[in-house]
Amino acid sequence: MKRQLPRHLVLSSLLLLPLAGQAAERLNVLCAADSEWCELMRNAFVKETQVEVSMVRKSSGEIFAQIRAEASNPKTDIWWAGTGDPHLQAAGDGFTEVYKSPQLDQLQPWAQKQAENSGYRTVGIYAGLLGIGYNPEVLKQKNVPAPKCWKDLINPAYKGEVQIANPNSSGTAYTTIATLVQLQGENEAFAFMKKMNDNVSQYTKSGSAPAKALARGETAVGVTFQHDLLKEAIAGFPVSVVSPCEGTGYEIGSMSIVKGAKNMAAAKRFYEFALRPEVQSLAVKAGSFQVPSNKTASIPPQAPRLESVKTINYDFAKYGSDEVRRRLLKRWDDEIFSLPR
Repeated sequence: MKRQLPRHLVLSSLLLLPLAGQAAERLNVLCAADSEWCELMRNAFVKETQVEVSMVRKSSGEIFAQIRAEASNPKTDIWWAGTGDPHLQAAGDGFTEVYKSPQLDQLQPWAQKQAENSGYRTVGIYAGLLGIGYNPEVLKQKNVPAPKCWKDLINPAYKGEVQIANPNSSGTAYTTIATLVQLQGENEAFAFMKKMNDNVSQYTKSGSAPAKALARGETAVGVTFQHDLLKEAIAGFPVSVVSPCEGTGYEIGSMSIVKGAKNMAAAKRFYEFALRPEVQSLAVKAGSFQVPSNKTASIPPQAPRLESVKTINYDFAKYGSDEVRRRLLKRWDDEIFSLPR
């Protein structure tokens, strides 16, 4: 004779079946900040929400290329951090989702302007100044002066001693091109970069790589964001930071939800999470010294401030446009990267 379970146990088992088969909420993130900050954000979000997060760190240009390639079948839900220009280009090309955060009015004016420029397809999450770094110990060994201005980067004394990233993969390097063009004029900037090429030892893949090379004493001079240089200096390495005398550009690090994201609800949860002041204030724990976009977030005391140096009136709308960015990158490939070093 078959034994039968009591009726109340059968009903309880049936009620549990949907829960047992329910998939955990997931989120796929591409992160363009330093690896430590990416990991901090992932861990904090998972701890708060229990969402399963797959996060991959890549440079801004690489992320944009991936999102464009996967546009017909997106595998990414949210793109967090990295320079704003490729975020704006992705917005202009329709690769990112329109989303207007209820926290928008809590953000700095420059972060709100970034959202407006994109038709609310991206938003500013931090700001960072472009700069020149140098290793004083290496310069002393080579008996060459420290750079103070952009024009110093073409000094023959620096031959083989300058590192800067490749703008095709690095948003930092594209910001440098756009800054030089706005400072000098386009033809003059490309003539300048041709001369600087004589001094460049390597066009790195990542924008922060020159700062790390300076810290290791592998190069004398590097062009990158000041917060990346500052991170190495605070860690105890011989790295000095310069705001170029002619003026400098800056980035508005941004965040975008990918159009057609398969985990849209989780993407919006992460978006709102990343804009909260207490979350933005965590950055310093990962050695990141950018200025956060939320007005009430804590600004690291060491963070280079936009108002403290001479900056250009960076035209984010123009240099984040598809036509301008593509044209400048092609010109750089044709006229600079093709040159011998």
